[in-house]
Amino acid sequence: MLWTLLRPVGLVPAALILTTNAAGAEAGKSAGPSEFLLVAQIVLLIAVGRGLGEIMMRVGQPSVIGELLAGIILGPSLLGWIWPEAQAAIFPNTPEQKAMIAGIAQFGILLLLLLTGMETDLKLVRKVGRAAIAISIAGMVVPFACGFALGEFLPDALLPNPQERLVASLFMGTALSISSVKIVAVVVREMNFMRRNVGQIIVATAVIDDTIGWIIIAVIFSLASQGSLDIASVTKSVLGTLAFLAVSFTIGRRLVFQLIRWANDNLVSAAAVISVILLLMSVMSMITHLIGVHTVLGAFVAGILVGESPILTRQIDERLRGLISSFFMPVFFGLAGLSADLTVLRDPDLLMLTGLLVVIASVGKFGGAFVGGTVGGLNGRESLALASGMNARGSTEVIIATIGLSIGVLSQNLFTMIVTMAIVTTMAMPPMLRAALARLPMSAEEKERLEREEFERRGFVANLERPLLAVDESVNATFAAHVAGLIAGMRGLPITVLHIGKRAEEQEKRRGEEVSHEAVVKKAAETVSANSDNDAGSVDVISRTRRAELGETIADEARKGFDLLVVGIAKVAATKDRFDRKVEDIAAKFEGPLAIVAAKGKHLKQPMPEALNILVPVSGSAVSKRGAEVAVALAQAGSGSLRVVYVATTRDKGAQHGRSRGLSQETGILKDTSDLAARYDVDITTTLRVNRAPEAAILREIDTTDVDLVVMGVDRIQADHLSFGGVADAVLRQSKVSVLLVSSGEARQAPSEQG
Repeated sequence: MLWTLLRPVGLVPAALILTTNAAGAEAGKSAGPSEFLLVAQIVLLIAVGRGLGEIMMRVGQPSVIGELLAGIILGPSLLGWIWPEAQAAIFPNTPEQKAMIAGIAQFGILLLLLLTGMETDLKLVRKVGRAAIAISIAGMVVPFACGFALGEFLPDALLPNPQERLVASLFMGTALSISSVKIVAVVVREMNFMRRNVGQIIVATAVIDDTIGWIIIAVIFSLASQGSLDIASVTKSVLGTLAFLAVSFTIGRRLVFQLIRWANDNLVSAAAVISVILLLMSVMSMITHLIGVHTVLGAFVAGILVGESPILTRQIDERLRGLISSFFMPVFFGLAGLSADLTVLRDPDLLMLTGLLVVIASVGKFGGAFVGGTVGGLNGRESLALASGMNARGSTEVIIATIGLSIGVLSQNLFTMIVTMAIVTTMAMPPMLRAALARLPMSAEEKERLEREEFERRGFVANLERPLLAVDESVNATFAAHVAGLIAGMRGLPITVLHIGKRAEEQEKRRGEEVSHEAVVKKAAETVSANSDNDAGSVDVISRTRRAELGETIADEARKGFDLLVVGIAKVAATKDRFDRKVEDIAAKFEGPLAIVAAKGKHLKQPMPEALNILVPVSGSAVSKRGAEVAVALAQAGSGSLRVVYVATTRDKGAQHGRSRGLSQETGILKDTSDLAARYDVDITTTLRVNRAPEAAILREIDTTDVDLVVMGVDRIQADHLSFGGVADAVLRQSKVSVLLVSSGEARQAPSEQG
């Protein structure tokens, strides 16, 4: 196993020999910067960094440690010590050549801050609330004071500009007080503590630390640029920073969301959304530079806003992370390792100062976080886990040190000391945090909350991100818009209304009127917040108009990442066991889940009802559970009643003879549905009807109760036309009340009987 892990690293000497020979030959050709050397440097940093990062992850350490070690190995600390000619040939100390890869690394800093921002969960901070803020403040004040004091007592020889000691001391205080959100989150997630109370507090505290730290760093950059403590300049930088943050998290949040949505919906070129995100990051970085603070603040805030975008699909997110993780991270951290010369630690004084720095950083952060946790209401074990997690500096510290070196606040030796401290504290954190978390018991209240969240995480409605509503000008379309608005309002989902009727353009132009489908969606969504504790009722609605053949229009929209298509058109059913041609054309071009709405009864006169009295049949199958979940969500959102009927999924007489044996299973299924409703605070009425055919049982329940909507979870059946089985077809045609069919995304072979 060890040899398998080390085999790629064993190829490094051969690669170095080949690269050194080629670099020597290249150097003989031209005295200027060499593209060959740039590519060779990138190849070595990525190959060695990713290889060592893989090994680090296998032994329970963050991959960033391996990428830092790659730079240390290839730099003056090791390669330059044992083979200086090779190190000088591959990484020549010429300004032109260094500038080429330094430019990539500098842009890499912005991308790393973009990624850090995307991983910054402000919702988690708001959820944890005051506890995390109080803990974070206490956890930053102590190490900041320690770092500032250390900066004041550092020998002049370690400072590039001893006359600007105040700026260096402020920088040291910030460097020692900040934590690495990424590494903390990785360990907490690995221990399955991300949803535990203490895990959320640890991550939220790290988020606050990071956010405050980057704001301070941005202001310190302004101080360093002035060269002295100028009150007017500092005030300008602070006010500019506050104004930038205020605009970013108000107007900017909506603008970023709209730009990402526009790119996703309108641009057809490859990776268009990623291009827009990179442009947003660059523009915001330039804005922060113009107001006199560092570009990293703009990139970090851009990342937060991008991460909050409700339509950032997993595919886009993974592509962007893949680009940063596979290319820019190993290059940047490798270059940071190259800049650190550990051979200077042979000096006993510097070695002692580095050890002192590690101790002060660890004690300050650990002690501050522990005290903060205690003051914030955590018990001793929880405070110990919090303090253990906060002591990791990781990638954040290295970025800060690199900025400090580039703006002249840190000397080369002090940079090396800080990188060493970052490596030591980061490697010590994972085992400490794992040990601390392993000893934390779970309370009954926390266990109940985790079970509820786990149930919701596996659910259908809870995982919806972006519904599409396809409608014409009919009354049924208005009712479908009302249903779609209730679904979207549950979690504030953005929704697109696609007009596909004969007067599509006219309908799209009316989107601002009270009677428009867009207005119906918004009004329904607003009722969600009025009828429940959910404050996500406001939804963003945009309109699109059919411009081509129906199937082509649906196919174009489907490519934009919608995960539910709600269909509301005048005619749903055609001849016996066949849907209308329009419905079939729509379903044929959309592979995801469908929600087909058929308004009947009073909903034809009142398509925007104040409440929905819902009937949902269940059989225990996965698809019937999906129907039950949608029904429960609609009942909660629409402030209506919910009736659940258990129906048999087979007419096999043998099953009827075994009714008593299966009774416990039937009641168990009803209990599961009752538990689901209880999680959403919805009262339900349950009924057993196992002695009838499923469609007969459902229709009987409709006739004998006051329900006005039937919600059925159905499977698509593999056939030459759209089919959900005989039961769904019978209910759709014979029901006197409205019907909502919620289908799975994939077609299945026809069972003996559909339930």
